[in-house]
Amino acid sequence: MLAQILIARRRLMVFIGALLVSGFLATSLASYYVSRASVRGSIIESGLPLTSDNVYSEIQKDLLRPIFIASMMAHDTFLRDWVLDGENDMSRVARYLGEIKDKYQTVASFFVSESSRNYYYPDGVLKQVDPTAWRDVWYFRVRETKTPYEINVDPDLANGDAMTIFINYRVLNYDGAYIGVTGVGLTVSALRERMESYRRRFGRNVYFVDATGKVTLAADATAGMETIDKQTGLATIATTILGGQGGSFEYQRADGQSILLNTRFIPELGWHLFVEQNEATALAGLRQTLVVNLLICLIITVIVVSATGYTIRLYQARIEMMAASDKLTGLLNRHGFETLFEQALKEAKRTRKPLSIILFDIDHFKEINDRVGHLAGDAVIRHVARAARSAVREVDVVCRWGGDEFLVLLKNCRRDAASRIATKIGERVHGAEAEHGGRSIDVTVSLGVAEYRPDEEADQFLTRVDGALSSAKTGGRQRVVAA
Repeated sequence: MLAQILIARRRLMVFIGALLVSGFLATSLASYYVSRASVRGSIIESGLPLTSDNVYSEIQKDLLRPIFIASMMAHDTFLRDWVLDGENDMSRVARYLGEIKDKYQTVASFFVSESSRNYYYPDGVLKQVDPTAWRDVWYFRVRETKTPYEINVDPDLANGDAMTIFINYRVLNYDGAYIGVTGVGLTVSALRERMESYRRRFGRNVYFVDATGKVTLAADATAGMETIDKQTGLATIATTILGGQGGSFEYQRADGQSILLNTRFIPELGWHLFVEQNEATALAGLRQTLVVNLLICLIITVIVVSATGYTIRLYQARIEMMAASDKLTGLLNRHGFETLFEQALKEAKRTRKPLSIILFDIDHFKEINDRVGHLAGDAVIRHVARAARSAVREVDVVCRWGGDEFLVLLKNCRRDAASRIATKIGERVHGAEAEHGGRSIDVTVSLGVAEYRPDEEADQFLTRVDGALSSAKTGGRQRVVAA
C-alpha cells in the first residue's frame, strides 16, 4: 500500500513537473516569437526609418550654413562689380575667394564666369570650363536651372580629386541677368564621421549609394568600391532600390546573416541612403529570459519615442531655417528673426549683458510706390537693406520685419551706442540714392531705438521700440528717437 502511494505521488510529481515545464516552455516560446515579431516590426517600421530621418535631418542642417555662405557670395557687390568691370586684376578675386575659404573654414571656394568661362579659385585661374568635359557638366546644368542654387557631389580638381560636396549658386547682375556661378565646397569626411557616430550609437550600418549602385560613402573610408548588384543578397533587390524613392527590405548575406534594410533617396546629393541592421544582433537579448526581453522592449520603446520627438524637432527646425530668409533682400524674415530674438532675450536675462534693438521704416514709402511704381519700391527696399547691413557690426542681425519695416538686433550694445548705429544707418540710406530704371530715388528712414530692461517681456520690449519709431515719424521723420 505504501509502495503504491509512493508510486502515485511520484507519478503526480512527474505530471505536475512536466505540466509546469511544458507551460513555462510554451509561454517562453510564445513570448519569444511574439516579442521577436514585435521587435522586427519596430525595427523595420520605426527604428530604421527614424534613423534614416535623423541622418537626413543632420545632413540638411550641415548644409544650411554653406548655402548661406554661397548666397552671400552670389549677392556680394564686389564680385558682381568685378565681373561687370571686365574681370581685371585676377588677384583681387583670388584674394576674395581665399578670404572666404579661410574665414568660413571651407575646403573650396570658387567662381566661374559666364563671360570668360574661367574657373577662379584662391590660387588664381584653375581652368576654363568646357561643355564637352565631364568635369564641367555641372556648370552648364546650373546655368540652365531656374533655382538659385544646387548641391552636388563631385571630385575637386583643386584638392587632389577628393570627393567634395559643392554648393553651386547662380550669380546675377543688377538687372537679373546670369553672369556666372559661385559657391563653396565641403569635405565628405564630416558625413562619414556622422555615419560612424550612428553606427556606434544605434548599432546600425549607414552608407550611401549613387544612382549606378556604387557605394560612394561609408563609415569605413576603405569601403565603397563594390556596387550593390555585385553583393550577395543585395543583388536581387538592387534594381528595385535604385529605381524607387525608398522603402524597407530584407536580404541574406553570403555568411547567412539576415539583414534588415531601410533606404531613402536624398535629392540634394543624388544618392540613396542605406540604413542596415543585423537581425541576429537586434534579437540577441530575446534569447535570454522573458524579463530581460520585456526590459529590452521597454528600453526600445522609450528610445523610439524619444528619437521620434527628437527627429521631428530637428526636421521642423530645418524647414523653418530654410524658410527664414526674405527673398527680396536676402535678410532674415520675421519668422526666422523671432527664434534668434527669443534666444537673445534668454541670453540677456541670464548674463545681464546689454541688448538693444533698432526698428525703422522708410519715410513716405506709400508715396514712393504710388509715384514711381512697386518695382521701384522694391529697389528702394533692397537699397535700404544693403545700407543697413553695411552700417551695423558683423555680429548684428538685420531683419526685414514686414513691408518697409526693418529691425536690427544688437547684442552687448547699450542704448547710446545703438542710437549712434541708428544714426549711421540713416546716413547710409540717405547718403546714396536708390536707383531704378535709370532714375534716382531719394530715400530717408525714421528710426526708433530701445535697450532691453531686466525682466521685461518680449512684447513690452517691442512695444517700446515701436513707440520710439512712432515718435520719430510724428516728430518730423528722418529722425532717431530712443525709448
